[in-house]
Amino acid sequence: MNPLLVPEPLVFVDLETTGANFANDRIIEIGLIEVDLNGAREWSILINPETSVSSFITGLTGIDTGMVASAPKFSEVAALVAEKLHGRLFIAHNARFDYGFLKREFKRLGIDFRAPSLCTVKLSRKLFPAHHRHNLDTLVERHGLNVGDRHRALADARVLWELWQRWHEELPADNIRQAVALIVGRPELPPQIDPAIIDDLPEAPGAFALYAEDGALLQVKRSTNIRQQVIANFAPACRDTALVRNIWRIEWHEAAGELGGRLYENELSRSNRKPADELCSWQLLQVAEGNFRPTLVFSSNMDFGSTDDLFGLYMNRREATQALRKLAEAHHLCYTQLGLGEPNKEGACVGYKQKLCRGTCIGKEAVSLHSVRLMTALAKFKLKKWPYKGPIALVERDEFGMREDFHLVANWRYLGTVQNEQALYEGLETSDKTAFDPDIYRILNKFIRAGKVRIITLPASL
Repeated sequence: MNPLLVPEPLVFVDLETTGANFANDRIIEIGLIEVDLNGAREWSILINPETSVSSFITGLTGIDTGMVASAPKFSEVAALVAEKLHGRLFIAHNARFDYGFLKREFKRLGIDFRAPSLCTVKLSRKLFPAHHRHNLDTLVERHGLNVGDRHRALADARVLWELWQRWHEELPADNIRQAVALIVGRPELPPQIDPAIIDDLPEAPGAFALYAEDGALLQVKRSTNIRQQVIANFAPACRDTALVRNIWRIEWHEAAGELGGRLYENELSRSNRKPADELCSWQLLQVAEGNFRPTLVFSSNMDFGSTDDLFGLYMNRREATQALRKLAEAHHLCYTQLGLGEPNKEGACVGYKQKLCRGTCIGKEAVSLHSVRLMTALAKFKLKKWPYKGPIALVERDEFGMREDFHLVANWRYLGTVQNEQALYEGLETSDKTAFDPDIYRILNKFIRAGKVRIITLPASL
């Protein structure tokens, strides 16, 4: 075997599955070609997915339920598959799909599978940036490959191996080696970090956190590509920074999209936030006909998610009072009516003398008119009362359709995320134990108003 073709042990991988969703679908066929200096060896096997194979998948692959019914389950061949993959660069077309499915199957068995992976879609883009299409059928035609039947695991693995050889005929091996190094991303890590963790980092949206030796949180970030963002911290230009020297642990949460990334970012950053034990809001109460006044209320005494006529969210009484004072100044409201101080002997409030009040306190302005102006000033700060009869799930899918997240929410409280509808109801029991979080309220309110996620309404009581 030409050493330029095999700078390290390789394995070209293709899977056939019951569908594209990591959480619900299963592997039905594995095809591998192991390549090293001793040559290339092929291996393939049908897998019993323990579920039926749809007519669509049968039409695509030729594999039906009857063919896999007597095949071994993944658990029965897991050890052999792990042995064939061990110590090799995992190469697949859209590697996130194949790597993700294998990792999920191993995880079901309690096995922590990890391997350095290389996506041939990304490699093709690096090597041939002038071309816009890099799907496998296009590459077969572009590079004049001889292939047999497509959409069977071993046949497609053969295409990848032949493509690898063709690229080495068309381009200098050093160009390919450099492009592979950029994609695989094996940065030089500080000695205290296990280098194998790099192989676990997903090329997916989500959020990650970097921790110091004592567990202190150093950094939390949301990202559209967790792997890329984390590895960027260890680029040569960053190696001598205090941040990199102090990193001992990396934690992340993969998500289907931006909403999940924001929720996980909030969750990871919680340890760095002071608890809002005085979280409060102004509630507008009618004390007499046409006379409305703000009263400070606290989340410890009422449910902010289901209470109406609340305006603004503040971490403590002092912050709330300062905000109300600024509102009074900006809109010439009466300090006495707002409860911001006692009037003088003539009955005038502090603001009237400074020409910040229109005289409601001394009868120059009708209380009802002041109430209207107060409502207008407060309107943009109004909290939205929970608009549903019960909990909901916000459904988010990734751009490839391989991951679907169901974010369970009730009364503006985030209760957790699951990957299928069947698991939704398990999280409902935590609804009364979750505190109202102003950041979660803002995140959820923004996404619900934007209409960017599908909403499933759930029963108010189970």
